[in-house]
Amino acid sequence: MNAIHGRVSKSGRISLPADFRKAVGLGHGGDVVVELNGNEIRIKTIDEVVSRAQTLTRHLLGGKPSASVDAFLAERRRDASKE
Repeated sequence: MNAIHGRVSKSGRISLPADFRKAVGLGHGGDVVVELNGNEIRIKTIDEVVSRAQTLTRHLLGGKPSASVDAFLAERRRDASKE
């Protein structure tokens, strides 16, 4: 893990080193998620958060190719038409 010493400005801002931003593909104006985890502040790129959510979803769905929103909605419509 790479680490630097930083300083929080009066307005609460910090600067992320260019090599850190480049390493995670974070460009100027890029969106991030800031998490408070115990006494740690974690900064993650939106791409990382989305990728993790997709991985968890695939795991929870058991890799079923038919497990999509469209398939779910089609099944719900079929169920509703039977009522």
